[in-house]
Amino acid sequence: MSQSLKIVFVGTSAFAVPALNALAKDDRVRIIAVVTQPDRPSGRGLACQPSPVKKAAFEIGCRIYQPERFHEGGILEQLRYEAPDLMVVAAYGQILKRPVLDLPRLGCLNIHASLLPKYRGPSPIQTAILNREKETGVTIMWMDEGLDTGDIFLQERVRLRRRETAVTLHDRLAELGSKMIIEAVRRIQSGQITRIPQSGEPSWTKKILREDGKIDWTQSREAIDAQIRALQPWPGAYTTVRLANGCSGVMKIYSTILSRRARGRAGEVLRTDRHGILVACGETGGLLLREVQLEGRRRMHARDFILGHPIAIGTILGE
Repeated sequence: MSQSLKIVFVGTSAFAVPALNALAKDDRVRIIAVVTQPDRPSGRGLACQPSPVKKAAFEIGCRIYQPERFHEGGILEQLRYEAPDLMVVAAYGQILKRPVLDLPRLGCLNIHASLLPKYRGPSPIQTAILNREKETGVTIMWMDEGLDTGDIFLQERVRLRRRETAVTLHDRLAELGSKMIIEAVRRIQSGQITRIPQSGEPSWTKKILREDGKIDWTQSREAIDAQIRALQPWPGAYTTVRLANGCSGVMKIYSTILSRRARGRAGEVLRTDRHGILVACGETGGLLLREVQLEGRRRMHARDFILGHPIAIGTILGE
């Protein structure tokens, strides 16, 4: 297969952008269209904002489609007329129906941020950190009508770092996915097309909701620390706090240090000093809060926070 592959790229979130940029620079492919979600209200003013993929596609100069439902309307007929060879999907946000999957001649490839069949669904990055996995990875999968159930084309593993957050892991896996999709194109061009059925016990992830960020201080320090790292930047791990002046509010927590020596009731503030805010957890030990943010204020080191917002020793967070 010597001529360039005609590709339709389908994606929405920032995870898909490195793959789109990598494909746009590859002489073996020609991106004939980019499909992304419609502009959505965002921010305090709720002004409509384009998706990260739309912004990237605009800079590249790609034709952009933004249907509410990919399989509805005239977009399929327009793309069918151009006879695409391949569709590449990454973090699109919709389940694709059979008419869409049948559109490209060679099929549809999906870039999924887990080692399938583990962690199918919408939040594999956060779930890997929440479950304190030692490794995860990226799967390039041939799509079918199931939820991340298609045959595997390529798969690569990565080790999670000791203080990995969803932000750092997202960026690492997005970059890995961009390299893997280029390798997939190379193999397709040379006729090395493989389809390996998924094997092993599957598991599923759920959509992350704002309430998932609420900290239950009766959990272990390891579980709460993982929650804090997994739910950045949204919704963020948070707790309620009563300040020494009697005011209360919601406080987000961004980084911690595990403490083995903390002893107290779950959520009890044991110490506040230049090192941070030491809080007891439900099992042995606690967490030293290092970076926090009171709702409506800026993010800051905990030592600076307590200078302007003192917390009395013995305060129970989350009450």
